[in-house]
Amino acid sequence: MKILKTSIDDFDEGIIDEAVEVLANGGVILYPTDTVYGLGANIFDKQAVKRVFELKNRSFLKPLSILVSNTRAIDVVADVTVRQKEIIASHLPGPYTFILNRNTIVPRSVTGGSRLVGVRVPNCEIACRLASIFPITTTSANISDEEVLPTPGEILEQLNQDVDLVIDVGKLDTNHASKIVDLTKVVPKIIRK
Repeated sequence: MKILKTSIDDFDEGIIDEAVEVLANGGVILYPTDTVYGLGANIFDKQAVKRVFELKNRSFLKPLSILVSNTRAIDVVADVTVRQKEIIASHLPGPYTFILNRNTIVPRSVTGGSRLVGVRVPNCEIACRLASIFPITTTSANISDEEVLPTPGEILEQLNQDVDLVIDVGKLDTNHASKIVDLTKVVPKIIRK
């Protein structure tokens, strides 16, 4: 495991390149977002995605959300209507995960077999840059149903140090996961506040 320390606002470009290379080679990383630290893997690498589920001790039937680099990239992973795009444009980048109908390009192993997919574009340049070549998983870096911890050191202890690379920006300003909104309903429905 390699730990790369940087600033969330003034980060080293080389760190992004190194992390993307780890992701491209099947690795799992711990990285900051605008909410909490996340666990990232290339969504097209089945073994890496499986490791994320195992790290979190999460049921394979419970879906993982996807992080894309910008709102335009959402069309790659989801079938988005004009109305949904308007809602998305007014909230992203930001601390929201939107539930949408998934495109077939998204592996069913990521979505727990569901036809739906959760998509994020955080207000965090580091996170978005990590997904500039391919979408990555975005899920809070904790054991399922256990406390979401604020610092990489605490997180690594909880996860038994079992990630390949850590982007450490110190303690994040917030410790609340993103708000989840289902946009597949006629009236958008808040799943998690």
